[in-house]
Amino acid sequence: MIRPWLDQYPRGVPAEIDAGKFESLADLLGSCCRRFADLPAYESMGTVLTYRQLDEASRAFASWLRNDAGLGRGDRVALMMPNLLQYPVALFGALRAGLVVVNVNPLYTPRELAHQLEDSGATAIVVLENFAHTLAQVVGSTPVRTIVTTQVGDLLPPIKRLSTNFVVKHVKRLVPQWRLDGAIGFPRALAAGRGTAFVDEALAREDLAFLQYTGGTTGVAKGAMLTHGNMLANVLQVAAWVSPNLRPGEETIVIPLPLYHIFALTGCLSFFSIGARTVLVANPRDMPAFLDVLRRNRFTAIIGVNTLFRALLEAPGFAQVDLGPLKLAVAGGMAVQQTVAQRWMQRTGVPLVEGYGLTETAPVAIANPVDIREWTGSIGVPLPSTEAAILDDDGKPFVSGEVGEICVRGPQVMKGYWNHPDETAKVFTSDGWLRTGDMGVMDEHGNVRITDRKKDMIVVSGFKVFPNEIEDVLTRHPGVLEAGVIGVPDARSGETVKAIVVRKDPALTEGELLAHCRQHLTSYKVPHVLEFRSEPLPKTNIGKVLRRELRASTPGGGAPAASPRRAAAT
Repeated sequence: MIRPWLDQYPRGVPAEIDAGKFESLADLLGSCCRRFADLPAYESMGTVLTYRQLDEASRAFASWLRNDAGLGRGDRVALMMPNLLQYPVALFGALRAGLVVVNVNPLYTPRELAHQLEDSGATAIVVLENFAHTLAQVVGSTPVRTIVTTQVGDLLPPIKRLSTNFVVKHVKRLVPQWRLDGAIGFPRALAAGRGTAFVDEALAREDLAFLQYTGGTTGVAKGAMLTHGNMLANVLQVAAWVSPNLRPGEETIVIPLPLYHIFALTGCLSFFSIGARTVLVANPRDMPAFLDVLRRNRFTAIIGVNTLFRALLEAPGFAQVDLGPLKLAVAGGMAVQQTVAQRWMQRTGVPLVEGYGLTETAPVAIANPVDIREWTGSIGVPLPSTEAAILDDDGKPFVSGEVGEICVRGPQVMKGYWNHPDETAKVFTSDGWLRTGDMGVMDEHGNVRITDRKKDMIVVSGFKVFPNEIEDVLTRHPGVLEAGVIGVPDARSGETVKAIVVRKDPALTEGELLAHCRQHLTSYKVPHVLEFRSEPLPKTNIGKVLRRELRASTPGGGAPAASPRRAAAT
């Protein structure tokens, strides 16, 4: 396949990675811990864990999992906690023991948690005590038999660990009464593991490393089977991609996104592979505490999503953050809005480098080069050892500039969906392309631009309308804080565009906003239904607006609009 995008690569970025450099993530861990032994690996709440300490602690936990808990190669272990030092220790411990990690959102409801534990067949779980009450409600109906509970301060110095004020400051959540029979505390497990011999499990790149749950292209929660080879490939791809800006053993990265999400997880592993000091942020929604972390650390890189970067720009205290050392800011998970990218560049002098991927690609498949100087509206070009194409419904390629489904191939693409062979078959073409479910175009240089999710596309009188485009226009208005766009039934056009808007300026009127839209959108794209809300729009845990919830909350259940245009405040 011709790969025109190679001409877009920054100097020093290879066309191919050495996919055979490591046999497993445990192999990567060992190599990095030897190379960067005395450097700080992770920091949380002011406490540092060096590469050597991470090696020792993860070895102890792996030993306990195998020798005391009796878990064996291929068994699934769930991790249910925010960004604390315990996460990398438990993660690498599980991988060294040959287990498969199942990342769990700590804010799951009992129903959501039960589904993931039952579907994955997880027999063990590590859970922060603050969320153990959720597990207590369902654990009896799941395969889980080994439970490790941890407290916020388990790996912190004694003074911080015992300080109630410190715990309350960083985890603002009351803990209901709960009972988990037979659970063991994380420190006890580590102590027991240190007293027994352990040799890392011999693993191959084909072995499963993660069951990473995702809605995929259908919205039904499924476990993407990511092998050690998939994850290693993406770690090496990302590390190669950022190499023009970053130097091994010299960087400090801030990760405010939850590590149970694939974007943050792979980012964490990629920066770990170059000996970076990774500062973990447990709760970025606590903006004062988040800004305090940024002020205390001379960070050189940060990852986030559009909504997080926008929130930082809006935060009064962000003006006091020293951004002099900053070399790299990476945005993923959702589309970067032009106004956010431009404001970030003006404030920091560093561009927002937008990347693209999905859980099924571990996750990064396409990204903008790190040497861009301005927002382009493109998600960039395929990473090393990755191919991308725009295909029609029959799997045939479109010519340059035509809208079709973005499809990718590469060593980071998942093995398939856990226990869902039919769903796996639906997302792969006969010649191995993964259908992403995203619509887009590719230019003659290999740059890819997303138009929207395939399932969110709106058809107005036969014309295709993509919500991302309209949301971007809406949020460019200085009086708009955030916006979501959905399609609603219309008696005349089949569907029409509805915009749900949260105002930054309470004085903003429907007329002003529609005039702004008419200035930037052709007539059939201008919202015919406009609703103002005072509450924040529903979002995923990484900040994406949940369009399905906007649809569900539409008055009348999405019935045809009573009038061509209306505005409401709720």
